[in-house]
Amino acid sequence: MIEKANPSHPDKVADRIAGAIVDLAYQTEKDPKIAVEVLLGHGVCHAIIETSARLDLHAIHAAIHRIAGDVVPDVRVYPQDVHLAQNQAEGLRCGDNGIFKGMPLTKEQRTLSKIARQIYREYPYDGKYILDGSHLIVCQSNASSKALQAVFPNAVVDPLGDWTGGTDVDCGATNRKLGSDMADSVTGGGLHGKDLSKADVSVNIYAFLKAQKTGKPVELYRAIGDDTIDALPYGQIVEIARSYIQSIGGFEAFAERGLT
Repeated sequence: MIEKANPSHPDKVADRIAGAIVDLAYQTEKDPKIAVEVLLGHGVCHAIIETSARLDLHAIHAAIHRIAGDVVPDVRVYPQDVHLAQNQAEGLRCGDNGIFKGMPLTKEQRTLSKIARQIYREYPYDGKYILDGSHLIVCQSNASSKALQAVFPNAVVDPLGDWTGGTDVDCGATNRKLGSDMADSVTGGGLHGKDLSKADVSVNIYAFLKAQKTGKPVELYRAIGDDTIDALPYGQIVEIARSYIQSIGGFEAFAERGLT
């Protein structure tokens, strides 16, 4: 069983904004330190940013408008905590305590991901979907239920009827759709709005990729400041994650779908 939210779901819009801001930080330096939290709804987008990077406020506002439309940006930028900065002063080390799990994607999870992409190509609006065996539930805003039912005749489509969604209906927040983004790999940390030094990003990506390659579950844990994970230097874990993020087009693109 899996639920998948599409890139225009309010929570995913928040993830995408956070990812776009991280992309801006990486445009200024190779290894910036940044953490972004976004909350938006009803015409306002709040973003709190802790970073070592020098960010252009106009570029942040432009990214918010491009992704969320006509909203009022409320952006606060703060320097990274000096103690956390010292943790990385002599090279990349694990940026947080954490438990990390990578699970091979099931056929069911891959199938729903394809269905979600198929629907979003036709209806690029707020929507989310559930698949449990052969039982498909489609909730898609700004779409004709009758048209969707014709494509998915055996699905439950919009049980409450046609609807409009988006951030004027439902607020969005970063990292609130981790089940959609990580499937069975969910643990305590969020994927989005953070740089690669953060274990929630790099180690989760590493564990997920290893699980897909081996076909076996991967479970890891580390403490803040550790310099090795799974017998690899932490810097190597970061480079594996960097290659993955670059291959899909950056942190904003990563936020659109997560790892599923």
